[in-house]
Amino acid sequence: MTETPLRAELLLTHDVSAELERELTAGFAELGASALRVRRTIGHRGPAELQWLVLASLPLQAFLSGLGGEAVKDGYRALKGLVGRLAGRDDAAPAQAPRPLVLHDERTMLRIVLEADLPQGAYEQLAALDLSRFTVGPLHYDRALGRWRSELDEAAG
Repeated sequence: MTETPLRAELLLTHDVSAELERELTAGFAELGASALRVRRTIGHRGPAELQWLVLASLPLQAFLSGLGGEAVKDGYRALKGLVGRLAGRDDAAPAQAPRPLVLHDERTMLRIVLEADLPQGAYEQLAALDLSRFTVGPLHYDRALGRWRSELDEAAG
């Protein structure tokens, strides 16, 4: 992975169990980002409820470059597994739409939304993605086009 561990901050919703918090912290550490700080949101209810389950704030380009590096040949598989564990947790409200893990760049404020059922190719593309092409975000994987995109960046021209 990277020689110097990346600083990361995890912001978890109240729905994330202590066990899952430990798994997330260990998972990000395995991927080269030591979660130096873990915080929890206060409970949100109603239309303004948070759309994500975990927000990971870290230097994104360095993190993604590390995923694709030779030292972490299976880095994207590890990230996919981490996102999958979030989706596999017991939900108190099964009718609720799945909430993703969101990667947030602390410098540019760009966000990348990682849904649980993304194909392997999406993670492979993500590891090689040049984030400087995007200014607004958030980035989502477009299954029909088979690529990462930001509709707001595209609309802005």
